[in-house]
Amino acid sequence: ADGEAAPKWGSCPAAGGCAAVAVLVGQRQGSVTRWVSMQYNPGWNGSSVNLLHVRAVGSNDTLHYVWSSIGAPAVLLVVTEGTSSALRVNWTQLLSPTPDGAIWIEPAGSVVYSTAVVFTKVFEYSKANALEEVFYPTYDLSDFSWDSVNRTLNHTALTAEFVGGPATDPSGSFSNGSLAFRVTAYETSGRDETLPSLLHTANSSKVEFVLAGAAPRGNSSWFALEVATVEEAGVVQRLRLARSIDDEYTPTIFESRNDSSTLSFLQWKATAYGSQAPKREDSIQCHSGSLKAANWTLPRSSIVLAYFGEGVGSTYTINAVNISFGGEDGNIYEEKRYLSWSALLGFGQPPKDTFSPLVISIMAVALGTPMVLLVVGSCVVLFAQGKRYTEYEPIN
Repeated sequence: ADGEAAPKWGSCPAAGGCAAVAVLVGQRQGSVTRWVSMQYNPGWNGSSVNLLHVRAVGSNDTLHYVWSSIGAPAVLLVVTEGTSSALRVNWTQLLSPTPDGAIWIEPAGSVVYSTAVVFTKVFEYSKANALEEVFYPTYDLSDFSWDSVNRTLNHTALTAEFVGGPATDPSGSFSNGSLAFRVTAYETSGRDETLPSLLHTANSSKVEFVLAGAAPRGNSSWFALEVATVEEAGVVQRLRLARSIDDEYTPTIFESRNDSSTLSFLQWKATAYGSQAPKREDSIQCHSGSLKAANWTLPRSSIVLAYFGEGVGSTYTINAVNISFGGEDGNIYEEKRYLSWSALLGFGQPPKDTFSPLVISIMAVALGTPMVLLVVGSCVVLFAQGKRYTEYEPIN
Protein backbone atom coordinates (compact mmCIF):
# COMPACT_ATOMS: atom_id res chain seq x y z
CA ALA A 1 0.00 0.00 0.00
CA ASP A 2 1.32 3.43 -0.86
CA GLY A 3 1.93 5.91 1.90
CA GLU A 4 1.36 9.64 1.88
CA ALA A 5 1.87 11.90 -1.10
CA ALA A 6 5.42 12.41 -2.33
CA PRO A 7 7.52 15.56 -2.61
CA LYS A 8 7.67 18.07 -5.42
CA TRP A 9 11.06 19.12 -6.64
CA GLY A 10 12.36 21.83 -8.87
CA SER A 11 11.41 25.17 -10.34
CA CYS A 12 8.74 25.78 -12.94
CA PRO A 13 9.67 29.13 -14.50
CA ALA A 14 6.77 29.35 -16.92
CA ALA A 15 3.11 29.64 -15.96
CA GLY A 16 1.59 26.19 -16.06
CA GLY A 17 5.08 24.72 -16.36
CA CYS A 18 4.57 22.14 -13.62
CA ALA A 19 1.44 20.83 -15.30
CA ALA A 20 3.36 20.66 -18.56
CA VAL A 21 5.90 18.31 -16.98
CA ALA A 22 3.19 15.76 -16.32
CA VAL A 23 1.91 16.14 -19.87
CA LEU A 24 5.35 15.89 -21.47
CA VAL A 25 6.95 13.01 -19.58
CA GLY A 26 3.91 11.41 -18.01
CA GLN A 27 2.32 10.12 -21.21
CA ARG A 28 3.10 6.51 -22.19
CA GLN A 29 5.77 6.41 -19.51
CA GLY A 30 5.99 2.64 -19.65
CA SER A 31 6.50 2.46 -23.44
CA VAL A 32 8.28 5.70 -24.35
CA THR A 33 11.64 5.42 -26.08
CA ARG A 34 14.28 8.16 -26.12
CA TRP A 35 17.40 8.86 -28.13
CA VAL A 36 20.15 9.26 -25.54
CA SER A 37 23.59 10.80 -25.98
CA MET A 38 26.46 11.44 -23.57
CA GLN A 39 28.98 14.24 -23.96
CA TYR A 40 32.02 14.82 -21.76
CA ASN A 41 33.03 18.42 -21.00
CA PRO A 42 31.11 19.88 -23.99
CA GLY A 43 32.97 22.81 -25.52
CA TRP A 44 36.20 22.22 -23.59
CA ASN A 45 39.16 19.96 -24.32
CA GLY A 46 40.52 19.68 -20.78
CA SER A 47 40.08 16.70 -18.44
CA SER A 48 41.14 18.18 -15.11
CA VAL A 49 37.47 18.64 -14.17
CA ASN A 50 34.40 16.58 -14.95
CA LEU A 51 31.09 17.60 -16.50
CA LEU A 52 28.93 14.98 -18.19
CA HIS A 53 25.88 15.99 -20.21
CA VAL A 54 23.25 13.30 -20.77
CA ARG A 55 20.65 14.37 -23.32
CA ALA A 56 17.52 12.23 -23.74
CA VAL A 57 15.28 13.26 -26.64
CA GLY A 58 11.68 12.10 -26.79
CA SER A 59 8.90 12.70 -29.30
CA ASN A 60 8.02 16.15 -27.97
CA ASP A 61 10.45 16.93 -25.14
CA THR A 62 14.09 16.72 -24.08
CA LEU A 63 15.51 15.70 -20.73
CA HIS A 64 18.90 17.06 -19.66
CA TYR A 65 20.99 15.49 -16.89
CA VAL A 66 24.16 17.46 -16.13
CA TRP A 67 26.47 15.50 -13.82
CA SER A 68 29.60 17.09 -12.40
CA SER A 69 32.24 16.66 -9.72
CA ILE A 70 33.25 20.33 -9.82
CA GLY A 71 32.75 21.13 -6.15
CA ALA A 72 30.41 18.67 -4.44
CA PRO A 73 29.20 15.95 -6.84
CA ALA A 74 25.82 16.96 -8.22
CA VAL A 75 23.34 16.46 -11.00
CA LEU A 76 21.21 19.16 -12.58
CA LEU A 77 17.91 17.94 -14.03
CA VAL A 78 16.12 20.02 -16.66
CA VAL A 79 13.13 19.15 -18.86
CA THR A 80 12.34 21.24 -21.93
CA GLU A 81 9.64 21.39 -24.56
CA GLY A 82 10.62 20.38 -28.06
CA THR A 83 13.54 18.31 -29.30
CA SER A 84 16.11 20.99 -30.14
CA SER A 85 17.09 22.43 -26.74
CA ALA A 86 20.83 22.49 -26.03
CA LEU A 87 23.18 22.91 -23.06
CA ARG A 88 25.50 25.90 -23.07
CA VAL A 89 28.58 26.25 -20.83
CA ASN A 90 30.84 29.28 -20.34
CA TRP A 91 33.91 27.41 -19.12
CA THR A 92 35.92 30.47 -18.17
CA GLN A 93 33.13 31.61 -15.89
CA LEU A 94 32.32 28.10 -14.63
CA LEU A 95 35.87 27.58 -13.37
CA SER A 96 36.07 31.05 -11.86
CA PRO A 97 35.27 31.92 -8.21
CA THR A 98 31.92 33.36 -9.42
CA PRO A 99 30.27 30.77 -11.71
CA ASP A 100 26.84 32.41 -11.56
CA GLY A 101 25.21 32.15 -15.01
CA ALA A 102 27.88 29.90 -16.54
CA ILE A 103 25.39 27.13 -17.41
CA TRP A 104 22.11 27.63 -19.27
CA ILE A 105 19.74 25.96 -21.68
CA GLU A 106 18.86 27.36 -25.11
CA PRO A 107 16.28 28.41 -25.99
CA ALA A 108 15.59 29.68 -22.49
CA GLY A 109 11.84 29.74 -23.09
CA SER A 110 11.80 25.98 -23.67
CA VAL A 111 12.66 25.17 -20.05
CA VAL A 112 9.63 23.75 -18.26
CA TYR A 113 11.15 22.50 -15.03
CA SER A 114 14.52 22.22 -13.30
CA THR A 115 15.93 20.89 -10.05
CA ALA A 116 19.21 19.59 -8.65
CA VAL A 117 20.50 16.83 -6.38
CA VAL A 118 23.81 17.27 -4.54
CA PHE A 119 25.80 14.54 -2.78
CA THR A 120 27.42 16.55 -0.03
CA LYS A 121 29.05 14.42 2.67
CA VAL A 122 29.82 10.90 3.87
CA PHE A 123 29.68 10.28 7.60
CA GLU A 124 31.38 7.40 9.39
CA TYR A 125 30.45 6.41 12.91
CA SER A 126 30.52 3.49 15.32
CA LYS A 127 27.95 2.53 17.91
CA ALA A 128 29.53 1.93 21.28
CA ASN A 129 26.10 0.90 22.55
CA ALA A 130 22.44 1.42 21.74
CA LEU A 131 22.54 5.03 22.97
CA GLU A 132 26.05 6.18 22.13
CA GLU A 133 27.51 6.90 18.69
CA VAL A 134 31.13 7.81 18.00
CA PHE A 135 31.58 9.98 14.91
CA TYR A 136 34.82 10.28 12.98
CA PRO A 137 35.87 13.33 10.92
CA THR A 138 33.38 13.85 8.09
CA TYR A 139 34.31 13.22 4.48
CA ASP A 140 33.31 16.42 2.68
CA LEU A 141 32.84 15.40 -0.95
CA SER A 142 33.53 18.93 -2.18
CA ASP A 143 37.11 18.39 -0.96
CA PHE A 144 37.63 15.19 -2.95
CA SER A 145 39.79 14.92 -6.06
CA TRP A 146 38.30 13.01 -8.99
CA ASP A 147 39.66 10.96 -11.87
CA SER A 148 38.69 11.80 -15.43
CA VAL A 149 35.23 10.47 -16.22
CA ASN A 150 36.24 10.25 -19.88
CA ARG A 151 38.20 7.06 -19.08
CA THR A 152 35.04 5.27 -18.01
CA LEU A 153 32.55 6.76 -20.48
CA ASN A 154 30.74 4.03 -22.44
CA HIS A 155 28.53 5.41 -25.19
CA THR A 156 27.10 1.98 -25.99
CA ALA A 157 26.11 0.98 -22.47
CA LEU A 158 25.30 4.63 -21.60
CA THR A 159 27.38 4.47 -18.41
CA ALA A 160 30.08 6.58 -16.77
CA GLU A 161 31.84 6.64 -13.41
CA PHE A 162 33.04 9.44 -11.15
CA VAL A 163 35.85 7.96 -9.02
CA GLY A 164 37.66 9.93 -6.33
CA GLY A 165 39.14 10.17 -2.89
CA PRO A 166 39.99 12.80 -0.27
CA ALA A 167 42.48 15.40 -1.48
CA THR A 168 44.09 15.05 1.95
CA ASP A 169 43.84 11.76 3.85
CA PRO A 170 45.54 12.05 7.25
CA SER A 171 44.19 8.69 8.45
CA GLY A 172 45.24 6.88 5.28
CA SER A 173 41.80 5.28 5.06
CA PHE A 174 41.68 5.78 1.30
CA SER A 175 45.24 4.69 0.57
CA ASN A 176 43.85 1.54 -1.07
CA GLY A 177 40.28 2.67 -1.51
CA SER A 178 37.98 4.92 -3.50
CA LEU A 179 34.52 6.44 -3.55
CA ALA A 180 32.52 6.45 -6.76
CA PHE A 181 29.24 7.53 -8.33
CA ARG A 182 28.31 5.32 -11.27
CA VAL A 183 25.84 6.82 -13.71
CA THR A 184 23.55 4.90 -16.08
CA ALA A 185 21.15 6.40 -18.63
CA TYR A 186 18.21 4.56 -20.20
CA GLU A 187 16.61 4.68 -23.64
CA THR A 188 13.63 2.45 -22.81
CA SER A 189 11.84 0.87 -19.87
CA GLY A 190 13.19 -2.25 -18.21
CA ARG A 191 14.66 -3.74 -15.07
CA ASP A 192 18.31 -4.01 -14.04
CA GLU A 193 19.64 -7.55 -14.07
CA THR A 194 21.77 -7.08 -10.97
CA LEU A 195 20.40 -6.54 -7.48
CA PRO A 196 18.49 -4.56 -6.33
CA SER A 197 16.88 -5.00 -9.77
CA LEU A 198 15.53 -1.46 -10.02
CA LEU A 199 12.67 -0.91 -12.42
CA HIS A 200 13.34 2.05 -14.72
CA THR A 201 11.77 4.03 -17.56
CA ALA A 202 13.21 6.19 -20.32
CA ASN A 203 12.40 9.19 -18.09
CA SER A 204 14.95 8.15 -15.48
CA SER A 205 18.64 7.54 -14.84
CA LYS A 206 20.44 5.54 -12.18
CA VAL A 207 23.21 6.56 -9.80
CA GLU A 208 25.15 3.98 -7.81
CA PHE A 209 27.13 5.06 -4.76
CA VAL A 210 30.15 2.77 -4.27
CA LEU A 211 32.63 2.72 -1.40
CA ALA A 212 35.42 0.24 -2.17
CA GLY A 213 38.61 -0.61 -0.32
CA ALA A 214 38.45 2.31 2.13
CA ALA A 215 39.57 1.22 5.60
CA PRO A 216 36.97 1.83 8.33
CA ARG A 217 38.21 3.95 11.22
CA GLY A 218 36.27 2.01 13.84
CA ASN A 219 34.92 -1.40 14.68
CA SER A 220 31.74 -2.24 12.72
CA SER A 221 31.57 1.25 11.25
CA TRP A 222 28.35 2.58 9.81
CA PHE A 223 28.43 4.94 6.85
CA ALA A 224 25.87 7.58 5.87
CA LEU A 225 25.50 9.57 2.66
CA GLU A 226 24.02 13.05 2.88
CA VAL A 227 21.88 13.98 -0.13
CA ALA A 228 20.62 17.54 -0.63
CA THR A 229 18.00 18.86 -3.04
CA VAL A 230 17.62 22.33 -4.51
CA GLU A 231 14.03 23.44 -4.93
CA GLU A 232 12.09 26.60 -5.67
CA ALA A 233 10.98 28.29 -2.44
CA GLY A 234 7.48 27.35 -1.36
CA VAL A 235 7.35 23.95 -3.05
CA VAL A 236 6.61 21.12 -0.60
CA GLN A 237 8.94 18.16 -0.27
CA ARG A 238 7.98 14.96 1.50
CA LEU A 239 9.21 11.41 1.80
CA ARG A 240 6.82 8.68 0.73
CA LEU A 241 7.08 5.06 1.74
CA ALA A 242 5.76 2.43 -0.66
CA ARG A 243 5.35 -1.26 0.26
CA SER A 244 4.92 -4.28 -1.95
CA ILE A 245 4.11 -7.93 -1.27
CA ASP A 246 6.17 -8.88 -4.32
CA ASP A 247 9.55 -9.70 -2.78
CA GLU A 248 11.38 -11.16 -5.78
CA TYR A 249 12.85 -7.78 -6.64
CA THR A 250 13.03 -6.48 -3.06
CA PRO A 251 15.68 -8.53 -1.30
CA THR A 252 15.79 -8.70 2.48
CA ILE A 253 13.62 -5.68 3.27
CA PHE A 254 10.29 -5.45 1.49
CA GLU A 255 9.99 -1.71 1.14
CA SER A 256 10.90 1.14 -1.20
CA ARG A 257 11.48 4.73 -0.17
CA ASN A 258 10.50 7.43 -2.63
CA ASP A 259 11.47 11.04 -2.52
CA SER A 260 9.24 11.88 -5.41
CA SER A 261 6.36 13.71 -7.07
CA THR A 262 4.74 14.00 -10.46
CA LEU A 263 7.55 16.43 -11.31
CA SER A 264 10.67 14.48 -10.36
CA PHE A 265 11.79 11.78 -8.00
CA LEU A 266 14.65 10.06 -6.22
CA GLN A 267 13.75 6.47 -5.49
CA TRP A 268 15.65 3.66 -3.79
CA LYS A 269 15.11 0.36 -2.05
CA ALA A 270 16.05 -0.07 1.57
CA THR A 271 19.06 -2.26 0.97
CA ALA A 272 22.70 -1.90 -0.06
CA TYR A 273 25.17 -4.64 -0.94
CA GLY A 274 28.63 -5.72 0.13
CA SER A 275 29.77 -7.35 -3.12
CA GLN A 276 30.54 -6.35 -6.70
CA ALA A 277 28.40 -9.30 -7.83
CA PRO A 278 25.66 -8.95 -5.21
CA LYS A 279 23.59 -11.80 -3.89
CA ARG A 280 20.83 -11.65 -1.31
CA GLU A 281 23.19 -12.77 1.45
CA ASP A 282 25.40 -9.73 0.71
CA SER A 283 22.66 -7.27 1.65
CA ILE A 284 23.29 -4.46 4.11
CA GLN A 285 20.44 -2.67 5.84
CA CYS A 286 19.72 0.80 4.52
CA HIS A 287 17.98 3.42 6.65
CA SER A 288 16.88 6.93 5.71
CA GLY A 289 16.29 9.79 8.08
CA SER A 290 13.54 12.35 7.72
CA LEU A 291 13.74 15.04 5.06
CA LYS A 292 14.85 18.22 6.80
CA ALA A 293 15.35 21.80 5.75
CA ALA A 294 19.08 22.41 5.62
CA ASN A 295 20.11 25.12 8.05
CA TRP A 296 23.62 25.19 6.64
CA THR A 297 25.14 26.67 3.51
CA LEU A 298 25.09 24.38 0.49
CA PRO A 299 28.63 23.24 -0.33
CA ARG A 300 30.01 25.00 -3.33
CA SER A 301 28.79 22.85 -6.19
CA SER A 302 29.71 24.87 -9.22
CA ILE A 303 27.02 23.54 -11.54
CA VAL A 304 24.28 24.37 -9.01
CA LEU A 305 25.55 27.91 -8.57
CA ALA A 306 26.24 28.21 -12.29
CA TYR A 307 22.65 27.36 -13.18
CA PHE A 308 20.54 28.65 -10.27
CA GLY A 309 22.76 31.61 -9.34
CA GLU A 310 24.76 32.73 -6.32
CA GLY A 311 21.57 33.37 -4.35
CA VAL A 312 20.58 29.72 -4.47
CA GLY A 313 20.69 29.46 -0.67
CA SER A 314 18.18 32.28 -0.19
CA THR A 315 16.09 32.11 -3.37
CA TYR A 316 15.61 28.35 -3.34
CA THR A 317 14.84 25.80 -0.65
CA ILE A 318 17.55 23.34 0.27
CA ASN A 319 16.52 20.12 1.98
CA ALA A 320 18.62 17.13 2.94
CA VAL A 321 18.25 13.51 3.93
CA ASN A 322 20.81 11.12 5.40
CA ILE A 323 20.89 7.56 4.07
CA SER A 324 22.81 5.23 6.38
CA PHE A 325 24.12 1.73 5.83
CA GLY A 326 24.59 -0.79 8.64
CA GLY A 327 22.71 -2.71 11.29
CA GLU A 328 23.02 -6.24 12.56
CA ASP A 329 24.74 -7.12 9.31
CA GLY A 330 26.85 -3.95 9.32
CA ASN A 331 30.07 -5.92 9.61
CA ILE A 332 29.74 -6.97 5.96
CA TYR A 333 31.64 -3.85 4.88
CA GLU A 334 34.37 -4.46 7.44
CA GLU A 335 34.81 -7.97 6.09
CA LYS A 336 34.55 -7.26 2.36
CA ARG A 337 35.50 -3.56 2.16
CA TYR A 338 32.77 -2.95 -0.39
CA LEU A 339 29.48 -1.05 -0.24
CA SER A 340 27.10 -0.37 -3.11
CA TRP A 341 23.79 1.51 -2.98
CA SER A 342 21.64 2.34 -6.02
CA ALA A 343 18.99 4.98 -6.59
CA LEU A 344 16.83 6.02 -9.50
CA LEU A 345 16.19 9.66 -10.34
CA GLY A 346 14.14 11.21 -13.08
CA PHE A 347 11.02 13.05 -14.18
CA GLY A 348 7.33 12.29 -13.73
CA GLN A 349 5.93 9.50 -11.58
CA PRO A 350 8.47 6.94 -10.35
CA PRO A 351 8.04 3.50 -11.90
CA LYS A 352 5.88 1.14 -9.84
CA ASP A 353 6.63 -2.53 -9.41
CA THR A 354 4.04 -5.00 -10.66
CA PHE A 355 3.92 -8.67 -9.85
CA SER A 356 6.87 -10.52 -11.36
CA PRO A 357 6.31 -13.61 -13.57
CA LEU A 358 7.52 -15.86 -10.76
CA VAL A 359 5.04 -14.44 -8.27
CA ILE A 360 2.23 -14.57 -10.82
CA SER A 361 2.97 -18.25 -11.52
CA ILE A 362 3.06 -19.05 -7.80
CA MET A 363 -0.26 -17.27 -7.28
CA ALA A 364 -1.77 -19.09 -10.26
CA VAL A 365 -0.70 -22.45 -8.87
CA ALA A 366 -1.80 -21.56 -5.34
CA LEU A 367 -5.25 -20.33 -6.43
CA GLY A 368 -5.73 -22.61 -9.40
CA THR A 369 -4.91 -25.96 -7.80
CA PRO A 370 -7.78 -25.90 -5.25
CA MET A 371 -10.20 -24.92 -8.02
CA VAL A 372 -9.03 -27.80 -10.23
CA LEU A 373 -9.34 -30.23 -7.32
CA LEU A 374 -12.84 -28.94 -6.58
CA VAL A 375 -13.97 -29.39 -10.18
CA VAL A 376 -12.39 -32.85 -10.49
CA GLY A 377 -13.85 -33.91 -7.15
CA SER A 378 -17.33 -32.75 -8.16
CA CYS A 379 -17.11 -34.69 -11.43
CA VAL A 380 -16.02 -37.84 -9.61
CA VAL A 381 -18.91 -37.58 -7.15
CA LEU A 382 -21.45 -37.02 -9.91
CA PHE A 383 -20.07 -39.90 -11.93
CA ALA A 384 -20.11 -42.20 -8.90
CA GLN A 385 -23.73 -41.31 -8.13
CA GLY A 386 -24.82 -41.94 -11.69
CA LYS A 387 -23.05 -45.27 -11.81
CA ARG A 388 -24.64 -46.44 -8.52
CA TYR A 389 -28.18 -45.99 -9.81
CA THR A 390 -27.55 -47.67 -13.18
CA GLU A 391 -26.11 -50.93 -11.83
CA TYR A 392 -29.64 -52.42 -11.17
CA GLU A 393 -32.55 -53.26 -13.46
CA PRO A 394 -35.75 -51.38 -12.78
CA ILE A 395 -38.50 -53.41 -10.94
CA ASN A 396 -41.86 -53.51 -12.60
